[in-house]
Amino acid sequence: MRKLVGFWLLATSCLGFAQVIQVVPRPQSVAIEGEPIAVAGKLYVVATPALNGEADLIRTWWNATKSSAKSGAVTAELRIQQGIPAEAYALRVSEGKIVVAGGSAAAVFYGIQTLIQAENGSKTLPAMTVRDQPAFAYRGMHLDVCRHFFGVNFVKRYLDLMAEHKMNRFHWHLTEDQGWRIEIKRYPRLTEVGAWRNASQIGPYGDQRFDSTRYGGFYTQDEVREIVAYAAARHITVVPEIELPGHSRAALAAYPQLSCTGNQQPVATGWGVFDDVYCAGNDSVFSFLEGVLDEVLALFPGEYIHIGGDECPKTRWHDCAKCQARLAKEGLADEHALQSYFIRRIEGYLNARGRQIIGWDEILEGGLAPNATVMSWRGEAGGIAAAKAGHDAIMTPGKPCYWDHYQSKDAGEPHAIGGFNPVESVFLYNPVPAEVSAEEAKHILGAQANLWTEYVLTPAHAEYMILPRQLALAEVLWTGPRRSEDLPEFRIRATQRSRALKARGFHVAPHFLLPESKPVRRREPK
Repeated sequence: MRKLVGFWLLATSCLGFAQVIQVVPRPQSVAIEGEPIAVAGKLYVVATPALNGEADLIRTWWNATKSSAKSGAVTAELRIQQGIPAEAYALRVSEGKIVVAGGSAAAVFYGIQTLIQAENGSKTLPAMTVRDQPAFAYRGMHLDVCRHFFGVNFVKRYLDLMAEHKMNRFHWHLTEDQGWRIEIKRYPRLTEVGAWRNASQIGPYGDQRFDSTRYGGFYTQDEVREIVAYAAARHITVVPEIELPGHSRAALAAYPQLSCTGNQQPVATGWGVFDDVYCAGNDSVFSFLEGVLDEVLALFPGEYIHIGGDECPKTRWHDCAKCQARLAKEGLADEHALQSYFIRRIEGYLNARGRQIIGWDEILEGGLAPNATVMSWRGEAGGIAAAKAGHDAIMTPGKPCYWDHYQSKDAGEPHAIGGFNPVESVFLYNPVPAEVSAEEAKHILGAQANLWTEYVLTPAHAEYMILPRQLALAEVLWTGPRRSEDLPEFRIRATQRSRALKARGFHVAPHFLLPESKPVRRREPK
């Protein structure tokens, strides 16, 4: 449910913005209260065992070793505070003391991220009081590792960017027509065969050109556990996506008996949508998927499993005797209803094991599964329909949340799938459509940006496509919907933040940012 800025925050609104600190996303309330203090010398950390990770984080930032000597040290007190929202925190910096109090360990972590950005390598911190909490509960980033594969180290780097900007859901797109990327021990051919393709489409889609290079990769279950633990330490929940019933050519290459035709086919080498999908009339398909999901559930402890549900052609089902028999036996009106049957059956299996499904907005077609959350990508209509029906929704419309689209019309931009989603359109996006009532708006959990990788081949290119757009979306989801008059001040903070990221080796697109030759000047709000 959407977290609105509530009484706890409103009660402190008198603090105002005495000065804007250079932090993204912008905190809800900041009061500058004195001269800056030095970030130097010894640091004595007071924290309960539940905050050991956060204590280590603040020590690492301060460059301090663990010490029991309080004399002559700056004291950092970290604590979980009862009676405030789970992700809300209060931060106080004064001479000789830092206090971060939050409604949970995650909230304390976010407060420390604010500290780190506010210092920004200057070795000073403003004396200040910050009170802060997110506008939305679901603040997501997606990464497609199927069209092009990205190793463990880059996934961790991706998670670091999310954590630093207070984003908390990592949607990991693990299976596709062009590659199966997660080890499933019960079905070894999924990675022996399904993780590898014999060629890849190159250049603009219309050229239909292909290389001849075998391409692939996958994550072992140990690597998945490592990434899930790394995310959890940063208070990010990983949402795995196991595509069904469409986008399944890699799985069918490994186990062709799961298709309607049974014909042997290779892992897809080109981009697009393919007619061959899991056979909805074959009970062995459901046994297979349940076996896959059993191992997925053991690896991912989060509430949600994303089951795809998008772009599933019905051609094979229409011509398949087993599918038509299923349709008749279940009294289904058509193949769209057959897809709904497929999704509902998988949802029932997952619900019985304490999990919930998310699906792309096509799962609305033929009837929505009882407890499903809808991820609205074909515009906002799917999210609106879900909210009006009492279902939760996550907004990720192609405009402005598909970041495989161009962010600039400048000549020389790397080739992209098309579209145009500049930073400005991301910054001005409001995840709550005007068409929903205040009550329905409670079902809009938040939003997510998607990075599809047909045309994104390297980590450097991936970073270029998400930065600085991620800064804009993080601000919308944490601080709340923005206005056009907020853009100039945001551009200053985004520029400073981007310079800090570039100094650490991140690749940032320059188009929205202030030119390097111009000094970043802080403008006081009137």
